[in-house]
Amino acid sequence: MEAPVKIAQTLDCKGLLCPLPIIKISKAIKTIAVGEVLEMLATDPGSVPDMEAFQNQTGHEVVAKSSAAGVFRFLVRRAK
Repeated sequence: MEAPVKIAQTLDCKGLLCPLPIIKISKAIKTIAVGEVLEMLATDPGSVPDMEAFQNQTGHEVVAKSSAAGVFRFLVRRAK
């Protein structure tokens, strides 16, 4: 069994619409160390394809994603 992911920072983007969650995570990911994980919480369904695009464009790895009660949760590891 894998060890639980240690979260360096949580970014609450609930209630924000595209592209605000992506703008916020782009800024926030620069504040954590390479290899650390940022948790982002969002309610915009558009954040799901946006995070895939973010991963492809930036190289930062979405290590986990889930949703519950209308909230999407992404764990993103800083790559560089």
